[in-house]
Amino acid sequence: MSALKKTMLSCSLGTLRQWHWISSAVCLVGMMLFAITGITLNHAADIRVTPQVDSRELQLSEAMLSNVQQRTNGPLPMSLRDWLWREHGIRTTANRADWDDHEVYLGMPKPGGDAWLSVDLESGVLLYEDTDRGWISFFNDLHKGRHTGFAWSVFLDVFSILCLIFSISGLWLLVRYAQQRPSTWPLVAFGALLPLLIIILTVHH
Repeated sequence: MSALKKTMLSCSLGTLRQWHWISSAVCLVGMMLFAITGITLNHAADIRVTPQVDSRELQLSEAMLSNVQQRTNGPLPMSLRDWLWREHGIRTTANRADWDDHEVYLGMPKPGGDAWLSVDLESGVLLYEDTDRGWISFFNDLHKGRHTGFAWSVFLDVFSILCLIFSISGLWLLVRYAQQRPSTWPLVAFGALLPLLIIILTVHH
């Protein structure tokens, strides 16, 4: 092999190793989180959780109710949202609410729980309920991307791309060093065939 080819090969392997370790470093915590939540999701039926429910009934003032009654669509009025947060510690979202002639309803699903509120447009009674299913449910929903918002969705896409880079660069390193490790391809074949065999033989279709 010429000196030029050896230099090019050395540079390409060096670049490949850099891609491999950088992607693995960035993905390390994420991969650990997703591995752990993969176990908790797989045993979700065995993990008993007692949801914590916060239910409240509030009465809007006439001025506040009049402000709400002037709306027919869109999010809750900012004055109502500020009052709920300032006076009662209830954080609401700017999501579009469901309006009709008698009631306005705002659903606020979130990772690991759920929340909602409704306002009776005639009496001014506000009902609020917040359900918290605990940290395990929270991280399980992060794993699934359930009710996590745009930023987490983008993170999951970027994380998945980095995991692909980590896996493909690792595979290519296996190709480069397979001659020095005879067990490489039997182990790779075992890792590829095992889940396929389990699906074919045990998973009902």
